[in-house]
Amino acid sequence: MKRLVTAGLFAALAASAAWANPITPIADAKRGTTVTVQGTVERITDEDEFRLADASGQIRIYVGPNWVPADVGEKVTVNGFVDDDPGPREIYARSLTRADGSVITFSYNYD
Repeated sequence: MKRLVTAGLFAALAASAAWANPITPIADAKRGTTVTVQGTVERITDEDEFRLADASGQIRIYVGPNWVPADVGEKVTVNGFVDDDPGPREIYARSLTRADGSVITFSYNYD
């Protein structure tokens, strides 16, 4: 019985976490909003920036003043703020989750 309750609790927590941060297709990431996107690191463009791609498109991810904590070809999930400046869209990352589940939180506040 205890295992059943524990399993149910973990399932509920996982479902609430997924509901709290639904994955947004990159093409649908709107300027001035906080989003969670998921994709493959396509290219590292600078020490603190990379390009993330999914089936819907690509977007620049800024992690500065930190170093990019992922490798080209790696699948990651990024939570952050979509810059509202004119020009190419860019996400100012607040956290990055690697495929192994490890989470890197960026302490720099972009807002």
